[in-house]
Amino acid sequence: MRTALYPGTFDPITKGHIDIIKRACTLVDRLVIGVAINRDKGPLFSLEERVAMVEAECAFWSERTGTEIIAHPFENLLIDCASDVGAQMIVRGLRAVADFEYEYQMVGMNRILNDKIETVFMMAEAKHQAIASKLVKEIARLGGDVSAFVTPPVEKALLARFAS
Repeated sequence: MRTALYPGTFDPITKGHIDIIKRACTLVDRLVIGVAINRDKGPLFSLEERVAMVEAECAFWSERTGTEIIAHPFENLLIDCASDVGAQMIVRGLRAVADFEYEYQMVGMNRILNDKIETVFMMAEAKHQAIASKLVKEIARLGGDVSAFVTPPVEKALLARFAS
């Protein structure tokens, strides 16, 4: 069984993330969505809320593609998480050159830590390349329309969070 890990904070999950997820499903039998705990980032949504959003958003793609998709919270090293879940590859989404520079360094470090796990880069579709969770949260916080960037359930959660 070919397993991949797609890690991120997913705070919140966006259409860009979903684009990478649906395309990663064509490469593997099992896709583990690693939801990073990362207390340093101070996420808007709790870990439980982010995991629930990921599970809800991925259910359709799991059923449609036949790929098993699992949300898996993690707080350890990415390469150790990949090993823990039996992943042969790590899937990373790229939006711009700045993403590549950071990811390039990460791949080098991960190869030293475990050279049996490959990293696969997937470019987001052009219509999703500008989407970043941080920007989506800022737009929502300031009362802007985020419907082009997230699904209706995630938009509802964002609006509810900023309404209080």
